[in-house]
Amino acid sequence: MTIRHHRAVGAVAAAGALALALTACGSGSDDPGTAQEVSPQDVAAALEEGGELLVWAWEPTLDQVVEDFEAEYPNVDVELANVGTGNDHYVALQNAIGAGSGVPDVAQVEYYALPQFSIAGSLADLAPFGASELDGTYSPGTWNAVTDGDAVYGLPMDSGPMALFYNAKTFEEAGVEVPATWDEFLEAARAIHEHDENTYILADNGDAGFATSMIWQAGGHPFAVDGTDVTVDLADEGTAKFTELWQQLIDEDLLADVPGWSDEWFQGLGNGEIAALVTGAWMPANLESGAAQASGDWRVAPMPQWTEGANETAENGGSSLAITEASDKKALAYGFLEYANAGDGVATRLAGGNFPATLADLNDEEFLAEEPEYFGGQRINEVLSASATGVVEGWQYLPYQVYANSVFPDTVGQAYTGSTPLADGLAAWQESIVSYGNEQGFTVTE
Repeated sequence: MTIRHHRAVGAVAAAGALALALTACGSGSDDPGTAQEVSPQDVAAALEEGGELLVWAWEPTLDQVVEDFEAEYPNVDVELANVGTGNDHYVALQNAIGAGSGVPDVAQVEYYALPQFSIAGSLADLAPFGASELDGTYSPGTWNAVTDGDAVYGLPMDSGPMALFYNAKTFEEAGVEVPATWDEFLEAARAIHEHDENTYILADNGDAGFATSMIWQAGGHPFAVDGTDVTVDLADEGTAKFTELWQQLIDEDLLADVPGWSDEWFQGLGNGEIAALVTGAWMPANLESGAAQASGDWRVAPMPQWTEGANETAENGGSSLAITEASDKKALAYGFLEYANAGDGVATRLAGGNFPATLADLNDEEFLAEEPEYFGGQRINEVLSASATGVVEGWQYLPYQVYANSVFPDTVGQAYTGSTPLADGLAAWQESIVSYGNEQGFTVTE
């Protein structure tokens, strides 16, 4: 799977596009499909009758899924459009919803962005279509991300349980053991940089998704959401753990100041000067394509732990497919979702490099036994699947996380340049998050 995490667009643009966050609450649809239970026979009938579906997504494996789906259901014509990734995608989606024109029937929505669109009433509840019966089909972390009480706002497409990807050659040359704890990780970072001043254990110049995932793994709960009531505490115990560790890495100049997904970043991953990544299980395909010259050097280990011997992880990245409330073809759209994310389309996407969200595939012996040459023949899926079982429960994203992430570089991001302590950057982020939320009609407390 190829995921590109781009820096967010400017806060002004994001705010303008997301200003509808609460105005749509309570809006409904004339489509009777969401007002009552829809039987599998209704979905089958819609697939048989056919029609046109507009799907907005950037995931490349969906090209083959759409082709196979149309072959199985020849009366359905799916238009798959890539309108951008990250904020570009969400701004376009919010603008279409606001204009009431050109809204796709189906949209790819990352887990962190789902609450923003669901609370606004922009996504259809899939429970009436029988989606609730899929409980137990997906890993707990991904299922929790797409559900809110009895409502289901998307079907998981993939998952990103975190692990430590590391260049075994660089580690060996520096005489460094693979760190099992974050204390050992700090020591490894020092040893690697001391061995070669041009080499760093990680590159990080401030990424909201990574920071929140780290706080998640540390047991933090900085965001609590109950309807339109929001509590923000970016100084809680879990956040403090992350802040203390990362401040040491910043102060000791142990992080490469290289933008993620840049040519320089891939070059560092390829030549060993960026020695590791702590990221989601979707990463292998990106390494294989972007850092091909390091084939055979990379390995995967469990995510370093805050407590020795624990297995506590977090999700980083991953997406769902959701149906928009504006769609007048919800039964047909659900047929596509079910095919792509719970049916034959799953195998197609896994063959294309996706990391599964489905428990059956996470536990499949053939999947676990894969030995990719790029990783020296290591059975990396055993490590990655074990990470999926350790995702810490109880995490919540803000109902306007897209906006929050867009202002991260201007607040917390300043700490990575040494302009301000990380704790102060987080305090500034909290102030911005609270102010924006109250302006949008949420009741936000600290």
